[in-house]
Amino acid sequence: MMIRNTIIKATLIVTLVMASSCNKWLELKPQDGLVREDFWKTKEQLQSAVVGCYASMVSGGQVANLFIWGEIRADMITLTTNASVDETSLTNGEILSTNAFSDWGTLYSTINYCNTVIQYGPGVISNDNTLTQAQLDAYLSEAYSIRALMYFYLLRIWGEVPLQLKASSSDSKIEQLPKSTKEQVYAQILSDLDFAVKYIPFTYGSQAMDKGRMTRYGVYALQADVYLWNEKYAECITACNAIINSAKFGLIDGSSQSNWFNTLVFVGNSNESIFELQYDSQILNPFYAMFSPATTRRYLAASRVTDNMYGIDTSDPNKKDIRSDAGFVRASDFTIWKWIGTNDLTITRAQPDSYAHWMVYRLADVLLLKAEALAWTSKGAEALALVKTIRTRAGAVSASEESPDPSNAQDISDYILRERGREFAFEGKRWFDYLRNAKRNNYAHLDLITSMIADIAPPNRQQSMISKYRDVRSHYMPIFLNELNTDKQLVQNPFYQ
Repeated sequence: MMIRNTIIKATLIVTLVMASSCNKWLELKPQDGLVREDFWKTKEQLQSAVVGCYASMVSGGQVANLFIWGEIRADMITLTTNASVDETSLTNGEILSTNAFSDWGTLYSTINYCNTVIQYGPGVISNDNTLTQAQLDAYLSEAYSIRALMYFYLLRIWGEVPLQLKASSSDSKIEQLPKSTKEQVYAQILSDLDFAVKYIPFTYGSQAMDKGRMTRYGVYALQADVYLWNEKYAECITACNAIINSAKFGLIDGSSQSNWFNTLVFVGNSNESIFELQYDSQILNPFYAMFSPATTRRYLAASRVTDNMYGIDTSDPNKKDIRSDAGFVRASDFTIWKWIGTNDLTITRAQPDSYAHWMVYRLADVLLLKAEALAWTSKGAEALALVKTIRTRAGAVSASEESPDPSNAQDISDYILRERGREFAFEGKRWFDYLRNAKRNNYAHLDLITSMIADIAPPNRQQSMISKYRDVRSHYMPIFLNELNTDKQLVQNPFYQ
């Protein structure tokens, strides 16, 4: 949807319930038809508005888009004949401004929820004397941190985007804005996180809430990711250490593949998780239609995932990387197992059971973000030790092991990129990992992307796609045509002009 067509009611009430299920911390019961002057009177209404920020992320197709934006242009998935024309166009490098996936509406819809809380939340304290300043700041911090996350996606997908920081309750009140520069968007993300990290709670009192809401640790994880994106390595390491040194998180034991998969993925909210978007039997995720072999699914794991990425132990056929077959992928038919699988490799989740959570950050991510930053601060041995920790948990086989020179930051970083592919398969991170590594030091390693494109491009499109991706402006999506027609201050991204 366009910004103008994704305006949410600022007066939406969402009832917050401590769910009996250990998988989810909220149920959503929207009640429309309230006017703003009757809202923002009590801390319960403020709390409901904050819950609305989370609700918007698990509705409206946003998570499906996060998968598509983060995976479809990279090297770990392939499309079936059921894929749409727009999906096929993304994989073929034929991206037009009419492509549905160039529509940033789901992200701006969540931003508008956050803007509404930020703009109107402070007024509640004068109407409800039971709301303390600390509680208000905590609620505002959740909105600021979610807004920062949304803008971080926008920055990585479109580059230059409008910075909409005011709440909109109707089309007539929408502010037409030009694009802000990447530097301005990045600065706004950091500003939002600077506020959030001061006031957001470390805990909300239960495992389900601590995983399904942004905590101080979630903000640290996002900060680390943002800092690494902009090559702020010392700051990235500091943010990672705030999580690692807290001793609040641990890697889920991988000695039993079925127990590991059940704890980390099937049930969710594990001790490894920092922040995940939660689903349950009442609010299903979009994955069944996308990945299940019982449907006209559109996505499969690319053959290189099972053939090359995880490798085979030729000396012991019983030894395998737990992330490979029956972990994140089913090798027999290239099913993306992570989101629709069970502990029985012959049985997938049925549609009513499609409520695997979408993992945004987990400890393994933080360890590898830190490793990448260490590699570029002349601490290669420490970086490789962290990679080894991840690989040891996974039972990674020797075929995928590398021994880069600890003093060679580029080789270590390339190794980490490959390890991140194994560890975060199908978690919507792959394209962003490639882009971050390729653009480092003013695109010193552009060949990472062009080589990847050479591997995955259809033979008849290989040269044209490589030529397109050599132009770094093509790494960002075009602005949706309807947005350009609506907001005359917007200018199309340069590659698509």
